[in-house]
Amino acid sequence: MKAVILYDSRTSNGSTEAIIDSIGLSLAESGFYVEKAKCKATADYSFVRDFDLVVLGAPVYYFIVASQLLGALIQGNLKKCLNRKKIALFLTCGSSESMGALLYMPQLKVHLMRNKILAEKILAVDALADGSVDSFVEELLLQYNKPPKSRELSAKWTVEAQEWFHSMPSFMQGKFRAMAEEYAEEMGYKEITLEVLMEARDNLGGT
Repeated sequence: MKAVILYDSRTSNGSTEAIIDSIGLSLAESGFYVEKAKCKATADYSFVRDFDLVVLGAPVYYFIVASQLLGALIQGNLKKCLNRKKIALFLTCGSSESMGALLYMPQLKVHLMRNKILAEKILAVDALADGSVDSFVEELLLQYNKPPKSRELSAKWTVEAQEWFHSMPSFMQGKFRAMAEEYAEEMGYKEITLEVLMEARDNLGGT
């Protein structure tokens, strides 16, 4: 298992980096090979494809998530390279957790609509002392190691999706059905709609 922590911070060896190092150590103790990389908006993130888990973290400055991480998602190729990756998110800020979840976390999540987010947390600058970093990692590992749902609990197909599926050539249907259902389970979708089928086709390179 390989994990990478992508982060942004204006200061070296500050509270954000201390939190990152703590998260990395906990993941390593759980069996992960861990790397960390500081974000630059224009960097090439192709290397992310080699990792099973991606943790994104940054502080909040003046009500905005640190710009290099956001820039990597908006201007760079990070969003594309995160395709089908399991994600965890954390932000450090002085606001309350409820305010942070309402105002700041969506700035990241809006760019990760097609990813499975295992855990997310708003952390205070003293998070290492209050145990919230440990609880974040515990939730992350719990979700990462959760066994896949049985086929009996897989997402249900809408009528529109079934009609589109049956319009496909019969020789393609078996492979595509398995691919679509696996994708829906991986992404946590409870229903397979026509939009989900299009998304699965585009992301998995179907026709």
